[in-house]
Amino acid sequence: MIISLLAAMDEARGIGWNGRIPWRLSSDMKRFRELTMGHHIIVGRKTFESIGRPLPGRQTIIITRNPEFRAEGCFIVRSVEKALDLAKARGESEVFICGGSQIYAETIGEAHRFYLTLVHARVESDAFFPEWDESAWTRKSSTNHEADDKDEYSSTFSLLIRDGRPG
Repeated sequence: MIISLLAAMDEARGIGWNGRIPWRLSSDMKRFRELTMGHHIIVGRKTFESIGRPLPGRQTIIITRNPEFRAEGCFIVRSVEKALDLAKARGESEVFICGGSQIYAETIGEAHRFYLTLVHARVESDAFFPEWDESAWTRKSSTNHEADDKDEYSSTFSLLIRDGRPG
C-alpha cells in the first residue's frame, strides 16, 4: 500500500489558524477531492472536527487518544499504526494522510509520496507542518497556479517521491 501525504502549507510551513485552513484556494480543494476520491483518508481528531463530517466518496479513519470520541460513518483508532493497518486490511492501494501537524510528524518517515501545495504567502498560523528534509524527496511534477477570484494566493502543486521508495 502506498502511503501518501497530502498537505497545503505556506512559506513558513503554516497549515492552520484557529482550527481552520488559513486561506481560500478553490484549485487546492478540487485537487484534494480528485486525489482522495475512492480512497481512505487518515486524519487526527482536530482535523476531522475542523472538517465537521465524513467526506463523501472517501472512508475516513480518525486517530484520537480519546476513548469516548465517536463519529458516525468513520473508523476510530488510537494510533497511526492501527490506522495504516486498517486501511491495508480493507484493501486500500493508496492511503492519504491529511493532517494535522502531529499526524504528519508521525507519518512523514513512512510516506512514499507527498502531494504538496505550497501557498506563496506567509499567513498567520498556529499549526505547522513539521520540519522535514526536502533533500530526501524527488520532485516528479510541479504546476503553478496564479491567484484569481477563486484562489486567494498563488500556489504550486507538486508531487514528491521519497528517494528509495516505490511511488
